[in-house]
Amino acid sequence: MSHPMHDDIQEVLYTQEQIQQRVRELGAQLTEDYAGRDLHLVTILKGSLPFLADLMRAIDLPLTVDLMGVSSYAGIHSTGEVRVTMDLDETIEGRHVVIVEDIIDTGNTLSYVLRNLRQRAPASVKIVTFLDKPARRGSPLEADYVGFTIPDDFVIGYGLDWNQRYRNLPYIGILKRDVYAGPL
Repeated sequence: MSHPMHDDIQEVLYTQEQIQQRVRELGAQLTEDYAGRDLHLVTILKGSLPFLADLMRAIDLPLTVDLMGVSSYAGIHSTGEVRVTMDLDETIEGRHVVIVEDIIDTGNTLSYVLRNLRQRAPASVKIVTFLDKPARRGSPLEADYVGFTIPDDFVIGYGLDWNQRYRNLPYIGILKRDVYAGPL
């Protein structure tokens, strides 16, 4: 018999209410910064989907959305090799692109995506990330808009997963170490 997934949480970092408030603030900032421009949101699947859905509703501008699949993780570790598993449907040439990311950890995947998108001649490319974990940064990458800066813990919920699980939690929590590492 399975146990409730909430029992696997060591600590809740951000509640559903805190998340929704911060997303509204980010949406208001993007609305102000992109007023009068052709805003095109590009999100990296799968973890960013809840953030994208909430953020685009918090932006009071006409906008378009596209999805990109990129893989570089196996379990909790980055493989170091980034590959595109699904490319954009639309051209971004001459458009103002905002990459919507769930978390910037090492920054390797996002650095690859940035290089890839900049080669397509957009008018501009900015990054909005829901979570920023600078302690693990392997490249000098910084987001233009940050929801929350977090410590170097393994977090799940609000789209973030461990082995494709916990994405549906409405909050951000720290996963108990014994869940992903096994007993000590």
